[in-house]
Amino acid sequence: VQISYVIAFFFVGATLGSKLSCGKGSRWAMSLAAIFLVALSTVAGFGVASLFGLLYGPVHSVLPFVLLGIGVDDCFVIANAFDREREGVARASEDDASLIKRGARALSRAGASITVTSLTDLVAFAISSSSALPALASFCAFASINILFLWMLAATFFVACMFIDEKRQRDNRRDCLCCFTRKVDEVEDTGSKEGFLSRYFRRYHAPAILSRPGKMFTLIFFSVLFGLGVYGTIKLPVEDSARNFIPVDSYIKDFSEAADEYFPSSGEALYITFTNGEEIYKSREGLATLDTRLRGLSEEPPYIAEPNDYNYQNVMAGLKDYLATDDAAAIGVVTGEDGWPTNYDDFVATLRSYAQFMGPGAKYAQDIALSSDGSDLEALRVKAEYVRLTKTYRGEVLDDASRQIDAMDATRSMISSWTDLAPAFPYSATFIAIEGFKIINTELYRNVGLAIAAVGIIVLITVANIVTALLITVNVAFCIIEILGAMFALGLVIDSVSVINIVLAVGLSIDYSAHIGHCFMVKGGTDNDARATESLADIGASVLNGAMSTFLAVAVLLFSKSYVFRTLAIQFALTVSLGVLHGL
Repeated sequence: VQISYVIAFFFVGATLGSKLSCGKGSRWAMSLAAIFLVALSTVAGFGVASLFGLLYGPVHSVLPFVLLGIGVDDCFVIANAFDREREGVARASEDDASLIKRGARALSRAGASITVTSLTDLVAFAISSSSALPALASFCAFASINILFLWMLAATFFVACMFIDEKRQRDNRRDCLCCFTRKVDEVEDTGSKEGFLSRYFRRYHAPAILSRPGKMFTLIFFSVLFGLGVYGTIKLPVEDSARNFIPVDSYIKDFSEAADEYFPSSGEALYITFTNGEEIYKSREGLATLDTRLRGLSEEPPYIAEPNDYNYQNVMAGLKDYLATDDAAAIGVVTGEDGWPTNYDDFVATLRSYAQFMGPGAKYAQDIALSSDGSDLEALRVKAEYVRLTKTYRGEVLDDASRQIDAMDATRSMISSWTDLAPAFPYSATFIAIEGFKIINTELYRNVGLAIAAVGIIVLITVANIVTALLITVNVAFCIIEILGAMFALGLVIDSVSVINIVLAVGLSIDYSAHIGHCFMVKGGTDNDARATESLADIGASVLNGAMSTFLAVAVLLFSKSYVFRTLAIQFALTVSLGVLHGL
C-alpha cells in the first residue's frame, strides 16, 4: 500500500498541475492533499464499518488500492473544473471573492460528475452487500461506506485545499513551501490554457473516431471485442482455486503435487453421523455392515474411496467384531442370538465400556456422543473418505469444483435414501467451500445484473436522458462481459476472489463512461459531434489521468506472490483498460 501511495503521489503531482517541476502552475501540495484525502477516507470508512460489526477478511486488504484509484480520479475531475473556469482570466485579477465564485462554479461542474459516479459506485456495492456469499457481502459493505467518505471529503476537504492552492498561486507563493514567495514571472498570465492531452483529444482523437470511417471502425472493433467476450464468458469455469493461495515457492505446493501423484485415492474425510440411540440399536446390523453400501462408489458420484483399514472407521463394525471374541464374554457381556446385547440399555452400557479412552475400542472414543449421565446414546459417526478430486486446467492442477459438487449432492441423496437405518447426515470440512461453489456462479450474475440495473436507473435519474443513460449502462455491461472473456483467455477462473473483483469492476468501469456522458449532456448545441468533441477536450484528460493513476495504484501487485493481490491487479488492469477504452 505504501508503495502504491508513493507512486500515486508522484503521478498525480506530475499531471495535476501544468508544470512538472516545482514552480509556477505546479500542484505537488495538491497531490499530497489528494493522497491524504484517500488515506483519511480509508481510515474513516474502515472505522465506521468495524463499528457496525462488519466482518473483515483477507480479501479486504485490496480495498485501499481500490479507494486510491477512485479517490484520485475524483481529484482530477475537480482540479480540471477549477482550471476550466479560469480560462481567459488572469490570476492577478482575482480577489478572494472571485476565487470563491470560481470554486462554486467549478464544484457545480465537477460536483455533479463525481456525485453521479460516486452514487453509482455506492449503489452497486450496496446491492451486492446482500449477497449470500459472506466475503462478498462484507467487502461490498466496506466499499460502499468508504466510497461515501471519499465523496464527502472530495466535495469538501479537497475543494477547500484547491481554494487555498489557488490563492497561493495568485500570490506567487512557492509550492509546498507557501511561506516563501517566488520572483515575479515576466510572462503575462492570460488565464488557464488547454493541456497537451486536451489538445490531443480536440485535434486528433475526436475527429478520428467521429469521422464516418472512424465510426464504422469503432462499431466493428467493439462488436468483435464483445463477441470474444461472450465466447470467453460462456467458457469461463467455476473452480476451486484454494491451491493458488499457496505461494509458488512454498514447500506445501511440492507436498500437494507429490500427494496428487503418489496418493490419488486419498482425499478429504467424510463423516456420516447417525442420531437417535434407539434407532441406532434397531439398525445395528445394517450399521455394522455399512461398508458394503460404500463399495463401488469411487469412479462415479459420490466418489467415495473403497473402504479399508486406513480410510474407514466404524465403531459399530468394531464393536461387532469385539463381541464375537472371548474377551467380550470375559467381562460379562450377554449377547443374543444375533451376537448383540439383548436390549438397548445393555447395548449403550457395552458401547460405553468398549469405546472409552482406556477400553478396547479407544480409537472410537470420539465417534460416539452419550448423554451427560452416560445412559443414552445420542449420536455416533462413521468415518469414510473421498477419492482425490483434481483435474488439470491449462497445465495447472486444481481441485475439481464440479465433481466436488456432484460428490456432495450424491452423498446427501444416498444417505437420505437409507430409510432402513437410523436418521443420518453427512459432513466434510470441504462442504463449506463446496456450498460456495454451488452458488457462486448464480451469485455472480445476480449481483452483477442487479448492480448494472441499479446503475442504469441512477444514471437515468442524474443524467436525465434516456439515450445517454442507456449508452452508459450498455458500456458497463459490455465491459463486464469483456472482462470475463479476458479472464478466460488469461487462465483465470470464477472463485471467491475474482467474483469480488467483478462486482468491483461494475463500480469502476462506469466512472469513465459516466464522466463523458454527463459532460456531453451539459454541452450546448445541436451538433452532437461537436458536443462530443468538446466533452472529450473538456474532461477526457481527467478521465485518462484518473485511469492511469488507478492502474498505477495496483501495478505493484502484478509482481506479488499473493494470489489475491495478483488476481486483483490483473482484473484491475482489465477494468481500467476496457473501461477507459469504452468511455473515450
